[in-house]
Amino acid sequence: MAKTVVITGASSGIGAAVATQLAARGDRVVLAARRGDALEQRAKTLGSNAFPVVTDVTVRGDVEHLRDRAIERFGAIDVWINNAGRGLSKFAAEVTDDDLDQMITLNVKSALYGVQAVLPHFKSRGAGHIINVSSFLSRVPMASIRAAYSASKAALNSLTANLRMDLAASDPGIHVTLVMPGLVATEFAQNAVHGTPPIRPGAGGAPAQSAEEVAAVIVHAIDEPVAEVFTNPALAGISRAYFEDVAAFERALTPPR
Repeated sequence: MAKTVVITGASSGIGAAVATQLAARGDRVVLAARRGDALEQRAKTLGSNAFPVVTDVTVRGDVEHLRDRAIERFGAIDVWINNAGRGLSKFAAEVTDDDLDQMITLNVKSALYGVQAVLPHFKSRGAGHIINVSSFLSRVPMASIRAAYSASKAALNSLTANLRMDLAASDPGIHVTLVMPGLVATEFAQNAVHGTPPIRPGAGGAPAQSAEEVAAVIVHAIDEPVAEVFTNPALAGISRAYFEDVAAFERALTPPR
């Protein structure tokens, strides 16, 4: 059965790839992003089941408007994907108040606004699926230049897990999934605040993925909901190795002086 899926950060990258794959199989997609021209163009390429809504996800009212427009257009929402986010390139000792505020607003509060906007709708229907797109760096500090970004995504992980446990008790028909990509070949790195220096091509030997590969994992999670998933299977093993001996893992990452 076709679903109605709201996707933030949908004008490019992972969000656009998810929208493309869902629309191709007949799902209805509501595309949200700030770049109106890019959003309109993306929707045109996907056909009549794609509905663009210009949205600044850092503004709660915009996110609530997105929810309302989606329901007006398609009658209901089945899946809400909090995908919008941005990176920041600074080491922890260099992070300013403004840097950290940006990361929390862009990567945590935006997702919280989405959750809180759609949750009453899902509760009234007794069903729904929230998908929060985080990062492998939320679990393993493979790139310390991403300190504030990684911290914000770790906060998103915690909010997601607590939400999932709460809903399992009160509303078992509502699924909550955390998605953790590793390195992905998109414009994300170029668009990071303060730019991006050269970063190793793969985390711990895990190769970079395309946006389409990551999108396929998200689409599969829509069809078969899971609590959380690394988009690259190799990342699960790296994460386990990190938590088995954090000190040893970090020593191996530290370049010799």
